[in-house]
Amino acid sequence: MTDATSDGARVRIVLSHPSHPGNIGAAARAMKTMGLGDLRLVNPKRFPDPEATALASGADDVLAAARVHGTLAEALAGSTLAFALSARRRDLSHPAADARAAAAEARAAGGEVAFVFGTEMSGLSNDEVIRCNRLVHIPAQPGFSSINLAQAVQIVCYELRMAADASVPAETRYPRASHEDVEALYAHLEASVLESGFLDPGNPRRFMERMRRLFGRAGLEREEAHLLRGMLAAWDAAGRKGRDNS
Repeated sequence: MTDATSDGARVRIVLSHPSHPGNIGAAARAMKTMGLGDLRLVNPKRFPDPEATALASGADDVLAAARVHGTLAEALAGSTLAFALSARRRDLSHPAADARAAAAEARAAGGEVAFVFGTEMSGLSNDEVIRCNRLVHIPAQPGFSSINLAQAVQIVCYELRMAADASVPAETRYPRASHEDVEALYAHLEASVLESGFLDPGNPRRFMERMRRLFGRAGLEREEAHLLRGMLAAWDAAGRKGRDNS
């Protein structure tokens, strides 16, 4: 088996609002056994904590290097592809893929990628899911698909390890748009459609959720995101000029 450490540096595991410190430690252990070391925590209830250290079982370095963030957006900053883990179907969400297919896509993608796990009690919120690019499930027994947080992390880390061993070259020719690039595009798009009158702020009809789903499927490259923002800027200027002349 090849050493996945270098490839693992591109992969971050994000735990959003974890409530049990033991799961944080067990997730760190799961990561280290598979060559991953970038752990991000979004508003953990208790961290650092002796229970996390005990359950890490020697993965103290992963815990020590873990970064704590106030929002999911902060945890995803700099990433180019984010996978949301959920056992539930989501209305207007991204098409679902299983963990193995997601790991293969992550391995082939250029730039940094993130796998996002929700809180133990309720998982990821719809808003958190829509801020990612892909929806991922772990195939399980129908009717009893509940998997412990740390166990879910272990399964995903294993699939990432196996995908790394497949030695698929990562995409480098056309870099993906970063999380910040895509969020800036969404903000610009929303401002433009509101200013133009196309979108009624009192009845948005889930417009931005649909746009996030559309561009999430597309997997925007950096230059494509910049091109779209350039088009929006030109339309904004033309619209303002037309109103000034009327």
